[in-house]
Amino acid sequence: MIELVAFLGNYGREYEKTRHNVAWYFEDSLPFASKLSWQNKFKGEIASCTPDELSKWAADTKICSTKEGLPVKIPEDAPSHIYFLKPLTYMNLSGESIIEAANFYKIKPENILVIHDELELEPGFVSFKWSGGLGGHNGLRSTKAVLNTADFWRLRFGIGRPDNPNISVADYVLGHFTAEQQEFMQNVFSQANLLFVKALLSSNPDRLLGEWGKKKLV
Repeated sequence: MIELVAFLGNYGREYEKTRHNVAWYFEDSLPFASKLSWQNKFKGEIASCTPDELSKWAADTKICSTKEGLPVKIPEDAPSHIYFLKPLTYMNLSGESIIEAANFYKIKPENILVIHDELELEPGFVSFKWSGGLGGHNGLRSTKAVLNTADFWRLRFGIGRPDNPNISVADYVLGHFTAEQQEFMQNVFSQANLLFVKALLSSNPDRLLGEWGKKKLV
């Protein structure tokens, strides 16, 4: 099961709601975000909950529940806690924060989920993926370097590529979402919540790849 979730982004108010910080934006949008208590540690901010707590929050906020509206059953092999990490190292050194947390809690790479922006997916698409290439993403590159493997889970939010050839990729990913785009992304996030919770509460996330490997939500 997934034990550590890393939301990749850049630290600082100037980077809030930029395309490169879509993972942090997603975390902020979670209906149960206020339940998480963050502390500074591992070159980042970290919070945690038990799988039972997450299941209850998901049911209370109507993200995921049984037909009777009750929290879903937790797998017998569930970890005692699920950890949520926001590296404060800036994107290209994200791995430094991830490896510190993983080593401290003795979490293997295959039990880590990294959430990030994806240029190769159009806005409105999400992709749940196991291992694979890095797509030129500096946060993924740093993560692979410290873990010595690309075998970890990814949840990718499409941001597309710039339409204007005069705008560099660097400027584009550090550009802010407009008010209209923020509303669009909120719609994406609200639908991606189900995937997020299912991935964390599943003893076999592989089962989600068929439906969520690449899915258009908006």
